[in-house]
Parts: sequence; C-alpha cells; structure tokens
Amino acid sequence: MYHPTSRVLTVLELLQSKPFITGPELATRLEVDVRTVRRYITTLQDAGIPVEANIGRHGGYRLRPGFKLPPLIFTEEEATAIMLGLLGTSWLEIGQSSAAVEGALAKVSRVLPFRARDRLNAVASHLFFFSPQKDAQPDVSLLINISEAIAQQRRIMLDYRSHRDQTTNRKVEPYGMIGWDGHWYLIGYCCLRQDIRTFRLDRIQQVAALEETFEREGVFDCRAYMAEKYTQRSARWRIEVEFQATLYAIQQKIPASYGTLTPTSNGVLFQAEYDNIDSQARYLMSLNIPFFVHQPPELREALRRLGEQMLQIANAPLATQVNG
Repeated sequence: MYHPTSRVLTVLELLQSKPFITGPELATRLEVDVRTVRRYITTLQDAGIPVEANIGRHGGYRLRPGFKLPPLIFTEEEATAIMLGLLGTSWLEIGQSSAAVEGALAKVSRVLPFRARDRLNAVASHLFFFSPQKDAQPDVSLLINISEAIAQQRRIMLDYRSHRDQTTNRKVEPYGMIGWDGHWYLIGYCCLRQDIRTFRLDRIQQVAALEETFEREGVFDCRAYMAEKYTQRSARWRIEVEFQATLYAIQQKIPASYGTLTPTSNGVLFQAEYDNIDSQARYLMSLNIPFFVHQPPELREALRRLGEQMLQIANAPLATQVNG
C-alpha cells in the first residue's frame, strides 16, 4: 500500500507525464476511489501547484500550461542515460547545435553528486561518436516543423530533390518519421503520386505547413511499413562473404539492416540479398577488410571487373597539356 504522501507525489508525477488525465484513470492507477483523488488534487492546489480541473462527464486534470516545477533530480543511472543520449546526437545524423548539446550536458552535470559527476565527465571526455555522413544531416528545425504537422494532422508542401537530382513540389499528408539504414525518412501520403511515399529528410529543400487538415484511419506503423517495403524487394542475388576479422570489428562497419553476421572459426560470415551485384562489389571493397566469397560466382566476376577498372585508371597516361 502507498503512503498518502507518496500517493500525492505520484499524482504530481502523472500530471507531469500526461497533458490531461481523468479522475477515474488516476483512481485506477492509485488504487483509490475518485473522491480520494479529488482530495489529493486539493492537497496539490493548497501547496501552490496549479492543477486545473475540468468538471463534467469527461472531466479530468492537467497542470496549467507553462508551469515549471523546480529543477529535477536524477539518479546516477538516469543521468548516464541522458548524457549518452546527448553525446550520441551526432551519430544519430541530426544536425543539432553543438552549443545546445554542451549546454544540456553542463546542466545535467551540475545537479549530480561529485562522484557521479566525475564518472560522467570521464565518459564525456573519452567517448566519441563519428558520423561519416555530415552532408546528410537533417536540420533540427525540419524535424520540429514536420513533427508539429504530424501531430496536428496538417498537410505540408515540400520541395523535394530526388536521387536523380530532380526537384518536384509535393503536397504530403505526413504520417511519421523514422531513422532507417543510415538516413532519416518522412513517410506520408503524396497527393501528387496518390500513394504512400517515403522522403529522405536530407533531400527536403523546403517545407511549409498548410492550413489544410487531413484524417488518418488508425495509427500508422512506420517501422512495420519500412520493414515490409524493403523485404518485399525480390533480390536477385544471395551473397555469402566471410570476413577475416572479429565480429565486433564487422559490426562497426556493417549496419544490422544490411544482412546477418555469424561468427565462424575463421572470422565472420556475412549473408544478404541484393539486386545489384556490381554495387555490392564496390561496397565490399570500400570496407577495406579481407574477405572470401562463398557465393555467388557472379560476385567474384564483379570484383574482377572492378579490379580491371581500377588498373585502367591507374595505368591511364597523363593528358597531354596543350600550351596556348
């Protein structure tokens, strides 16, 4: 059983975590009746906490918008999670301001005990996340603007640049955003194509929210959509390549979504399915890790062609310079 004081604090915590919560819902969470919930709300109001009540059949409670509680106190485990999240923003490929990240880290550090502060400062000083795709980072304001449109179910206009460097103007009903395979994507209904489409955020050149609203049936599962979209592809080639390296080293190079990695007595077996054998040959060579091709034989031929192209480039004569 809860102590009455802890119940009141639990009510406050629930009010902070939800924009609106009903009396019966609070009563169920606290295992008390609705009348007791009203008493707890009165206790908070008497303590100066601006809890607003909406009386009626669908009545409930919320904290007054804009109200800020005193600074939060984190456990060492919670603070570690926050700092790791902040340090990992560059690895997440989000163009977040370094000043904002450093300011947040400083504020978290200030509220910690000395021992916890020293340990987390050690983490911050010696943990580095390298993001190889600096040009592909979406701007944070883009994430915020699209997120607001999704929440308000408002259509947006996009100036979108395709992989062929062609720009089109699209009216989109935004459903959600997801990080997938090294990029951030917007998923929504494209009014131009009259179908659900994905848009890479780093290719969105301009976005504007419209006054037009739309209705969406149910909840759209972005993760399930992306998984189905990519697994439906009829891959032409099944590739099995064995790397001469440790599993950890390969995991740092190859994302989990690219295929399966299985430790072997000689290294790591990489299994995947792809449509383009030549692009896969170029990708494997770019990893700069020794490997053996188990299958298909066509991959060996693609690697030979790639090697011949490299030799032609290396052995090509220098262009004759013409003096004017």
